[in-house]
Amino acid sequence: MKIALQIVVLTLSFILIILPLSHASIITGNETTYNVEERDSLLLISAKLGVDTETIIRENGLDNAEQITPGQVLKLNTRKIAPKTTDNGIIIDIASRMLYFFKAGRLELSFPVGLGMAKWKGMTRWRTPSGPFTITGKERNPIWYVPESIQQEMQAQNKPMLTRVPPGPDNPLGTYVLYTSMKGICIHETIWPTTVYRYRSHGCIRVLKQNIAQLYDAIDVGMAGELVYNPVKVAVTDEGTIYLEVDPDVYGKAGELIEEVVKQCNNLSVTEKVDWDKARKIIHDLTGNAESIGKSSDVSNH
Repeated sequence: MKIALQIVVLTLSFILIILPLSHASIITGNETTYNVEERDSLLLISAKLGVDTETIIRENGLDNAEQITPGQVLKLNTRKIAPKTTDNGIIIDIASRMLYFFKAGRLELSFPVGLGMAKWKGMTRWRTPSGPFTITGKERNPIWYVPESIQQEMQAQNKPMLTRVPPGPDNPLGTYVLYTSMKGICIHETIWPTTVYRYRSHGCIRVLKQNIAQLYDAIDVGMAGELVYNPVKVAVTDEGTIYLEVDPDVYGKAGELIEEVVKQCNNLSVTEKVDWDKARKIIHDLTGNAESIGKSSDVSNH
């Protein structure tokens, strides 16, 4: 399959590949390999590349307790489908745990993020909300003013109850923070990198340092953004390849996933071209990475 590719090196070995699509969709990533680095763990590799640890283990025949070693080569599918596009601004896909930054109609950056925990002691108060926002400010080396709800959590866990944390290695906001118009929600570096591509925050968007540094310099105050929750995404390339991405419905907000897949395929007029056994397997596996679902007899999907 011959597709014109624009390749942009983002961070380390993470490669962003933009495939020109029909229906104004964007696909990033590819089937690739990753060379394990010093101090890597499966959680850190997951945070860098946006692939669940369980998927890495399964697709590489690893034992769950096996210690990965520097120089080891892992096979990974990092392909994602952006839930929507914009001329200028940020799209954050909560279900996919991905951030997409567009400028002048082009996708400039794409990387995994960490998001709000689904539940804490039965409460859902720290889920990352959906909806539009604007960037209201940006700051280097910020002071973290601890929200009252997190102070209560500290107290419940018998930890010292803090009201403010100065800049430094113990500040959860890290070195870079982008403030948003959503109350209590910001986009920031995290001092816990292995929580990226997971649901471990108190609602904020956690970003690896190398990625937030790029985004910080590219963002202007007043820029628009949107947080969306789309566990199912279907896209069709100009070559006719049909891709499906299905993410775990962690917040329990989606309906029947198969029904949403059928609906999107109908909207794209590709229902008859889909291998539904492949589609059902993707729905079952919930890897969160896009795979081809075209029938094998369709040469455009080879």
